[in-house]
Amino acid sequence: MYGTAERLLRLLSLLQARRDWPGADLATRLEVDVRTIRRDVERLRSLGYPVHATPGVAGGYRLGAGAALPPLLLDDDEAVAVAVGLRTAASGTVGGMVGGIEETSVRALAKLEQVLPARLRPRVGALQAATVALPGAGPTVDAEVLTVLATACRDQERLRFGYAGSSGAATDRSVEPLRLVCTGRRWYLVAFDLDRAAWRTFRADRIDGVPVPGFRFTPREPPAADLAEYVARQISTEVYPHRLVLRVAAPATALAHRIPPTAGVVEEVDEHSCLLRTGASNLDAVPYYLAQLGYDFVVEEAPPGLVERLREVAERFARAVG
Repeated sequence: MYGTAERLLRLLSLLQARRDWPGADLATRLEVDVRTIRRDVERLRSLGYPVHATPGVAGGYRLGAGAALPPLLLDDDEAVAVAVGLRTAASGTVGGMVGGIEETSVRALAKLEQVLPARLRPRVGALQAATVALPGAGPTVDAEVLTVLATACRDQERLRFGYAGSSGAATDRSVEPLRLVCTGRRWYLVAFDLDRAAWRTFRADRIDGVPVPGFRFTPREPPAADLAEYVARQISTEVYPHRLVLRVAAPATALAHRIPPTAGVVEEVDEHSCLLRTGASNLDAVPYYLAQLGYDFVVEEAPPGLVERLREVAERFARAVG
């Protein structure tokens, strides 16, 4: 059983973790009755937290936005992550198509570090000191766009936005967003495209303007259990007209260090070998790309004409050293 102060902090933490909470669920989590939850909600309201009652048979609560930002509860790992993220943004690594967020990040970081517990400062400093940012490594995305996308994924709200495809053609999209995935260089949105009735992967930097939220929706079955692998497959093979599969004589972990997720998908076969699924827009470039793998490989699946090109290049290299 929690004490009153501890229970209030626990209740606030639960309200911040999820959009809607039935009162009965909160009562079960905190081991009290529903009447106690109602009294605790009133206490939070008196402290400035905008807790709204939600309609429905069971009734529930939602932590809303107020005129001023009330205090947030962060555990140690979350506080370290926020501090490092703000330092990275302040350094200019995260920019914006319209304007960067460096200045805003500096102000927010100053407020956070003022109250950051002393025991966490060495962790933040160590992570920051060990990280070197390479500006311009990838396209920047407006911070507001990422915020809207992430919020819609969390709250299961439809989105409408303009989108520029790989060919540059502009289209209007209406989607049910599922998850944001970052490859380290780019942000991708996994969403169900309502007009095309299929799952799609959208590059966030190709979204035109700030997406417009719409009605809430019931989540669909995800296109894959591992969304990171799903996105890697979509951007490394599905977008290319020529696709191939190689059996590589190397452990999957070793090859994964050499192949970024945007270039191919690595699948373990056994402790000594793995499969590499990749693609290309130009077959003539494939032999020279494969020569950089650094491991022996066997072509398992290949588009027409690739094997002949591999033989031609191998013979050319053999003549060069013969």
